[in-house]
Amino acid sequence: MSDPVVTPKERTGFLPIVTNAFDRGFIAVVLFVAINLLWMRFLEPLGLSIYIACAISVVLGIFIIKRG
Repeated sequence: MSDPVVTPKERTGFLPIVTNAFDRGFIAVVLFVAINLLWMRFLEPLGLSIYIACAISVVLGIFIIKRG
């Protein structure tokens, strides 16, 4: 008797491409930089702290790495 071949279940996330953990981490870092640069250009002159942008970026990065 031969054992049936077990194929790993393909993980599906919300990203439209096939990714591994490194790819999702890289996407998270790129978004971190982009959000912070946009924040410094448009919102920091209004008096909003850059720490808010860092917190948003970290939460978004964790979400992308876990669910992307």
